[in-house]
Amino acid sequence: MELAHIPLDQLKISALNMRHGRKAPDVSDILPSIRARGVQQPLLVRKNGKGYEIVAGRRRFFSLKQIAKESGEIVPIPCAIMAAGDDAAALEASLIENIARLDPDEMSRYETFARLVKAGKTVENIAATFGVTEIMVKRSLSLGKLLPAIRNAYRAEEIDAQTIRHLTLASEAQQAEWLKLFQDPEQRAPRSWQLKQWLFGGEIRTGAALFPLDDYKGRIVTDLFGDEGYFEDIEAFWKLQNTFIAAKREALLKSGWTEVVVLDIGQRFSTWEHVKTSKKDGGRVYIEFRENGEVTLHEGFITQKEHQKHLRKVASGDEVETTASARPELTNAGQNYVELHRHSAVRAALLSTPSVALRLMVAHAIGGSALWQTKPEPQRADKEATAKNLAKSKAQDVFDKERKAILKLLGLPEHGHSVVRSNGDDYKVAELFATLMKLSDKQVARVLNFVMAETLQTGTCVIEQIGSHLKVDMLDIWKPDNAFFDLLRDKAAINAMLRHIGGKSIADANVSATAKVQKKIIGDFLTGDGRKKVEGWLPKYMAFPFSAYTKSGAGRLSENARRAKQLSG
Repeated sequence: MELAHIPLDQLKISALNMRHGRKAPDVSDILPSIRARGVQQPLLVRKNGKGYEIVAGRRRFFSLKQIAKESGEIVPIPCAIMAAGDDAAALEASLIENIARLDPDEMSRYETFARLVKAGKTVENIAATFGVTEIMVKRSLSLGKLLPAIRNAYRAEEIDAQTIRHLTLASEAQQAEWLKLFQDPEQRAPRSWQLKQWLFGGEIRTGAALFPLDDYKGRIVTDLFGDEGYFEDIEAFWKLQNTFIAAKREALLKSGWTEVVVLDIGQRFSTWEHVKTSKKDGGRVYIEFRENGEVTLHEGFITQKEHQKHLRKVASGDEVETTASARPELTNAGQNYVELHRHSAVRAALLSTPSVALRLMVAHAIGGSALWQTKPEPQRADKEATAKNLAKSKAQDVFDKERKAILKLLGLPEHGHSVVRSNGDDYKVAELFATLMKLSDKQVARVLNFVMAETLQTGTCVIEQIGSHLKVDMLDIWKPDNAFFDLLRDKAAINAMLRHIGGKSIADANVSATAKVQKKIIGDFLTGDGRKKVEGWLPKYMAFPFSAYTKSGAGRLSENARRAKQLSG
């Protein structure tokens, strides 16, 4: 079910309405109440073509049609729109039950809603609780803007609903003036549409001016007694009034208010949508302009949403800011529009500046972004012995020394174990880019080389491609050691390795020996202990390109070598 306000001309009686018939119903019993107070219980409707058909609420509908004939004006009607599969009887019963929970007296209803708002409930919460539309809740809450004497007169049914609706738009000064007319037996206070004209007729009295009247150079029109004056030049009035407000706004900001919001002329400040908040806690000032020139300052408020967010943070134990930040001058959608156009222009310009693009790419590779995630290869070892062996290798020593040099070149702290520290921090990327722009192409290339090496993933076919392309000589970097031989398990592969270093006859003669014995013989060839020493031997596993000793292959190492060979031709 959805609650909404629907224009009268979009509603018609449904043929399924149990009271459907050609003859209009007698509405004399409910007509006075609806004429005075409007519809308090939503009509039950469902979509039908471009309009809606009434399932429940036929008599209320005919009452509204009668009132429309009398006044020529009807505001949109509160309706509950049925969804597919909704049970009309159940929905109507639910609506009646919810409405029954509300006091029928509208002023009492306002007091109920006002208490709920003070307790932290939103307009949306209240509407859902009582089965009414948000507009109906707001209309009730707007009664809080009225002077107590006017509210009491409305409660006593001395003032009609349409007049009250217009009075909720009036300033306190206008209400006081109208109340004076209302309470004077010799005066006639304007009502209904006449009140609307009285409030918004376009005349601006001299009493509304915030500026010295001497600053106004136009003509001031006065009545015969000279008791009241009006500005003849409305444009000149607003120019002076706005200048005064602009200066007032600057003064308020200098005095420490987080933000001063200047509302559009005619835009009303809704107290129920805001919470009183002190200056030090981030309250802002709202300046309200009325069509008659009056200006009202509402000091120390934040929105209900901001207040609820603050309460949630307090409840969760999160760190709470003592002052609220000023709202940005661009909405999220406005910021997005500007961002996209600026991004498009910069991206196009980047295409013709490869030296800038190179530095930017290196900055992103180091710092990262939401679209660019890099991290150093962790070199995780399955065995502790492997980790220790790697740490002592010649290649690792060369790499560690270069890391220190690169960190110094970039002005980064030397703590940690990597140059790449991709955390998506936009400021960090900008800081790195600024540093790289000061370096020569040769220095940038050096940084790039290191970053690429540090982020090169282990166990991939890329390693096989690069190693073969660069003709990496492992003999200059690595020597066979116990950590390597301890990890050899396959007896057929070990025998093939023995053949590789000692020849076929030695391998065949020891084919039945244990893996441990055969590895000992390989070691003897390397040290010359009892056998002719073999110099410059490198197991196939360590050479580029990679190859295995048996048809079974070496798992992912063999697969990566096969793919690399295929890709490299």
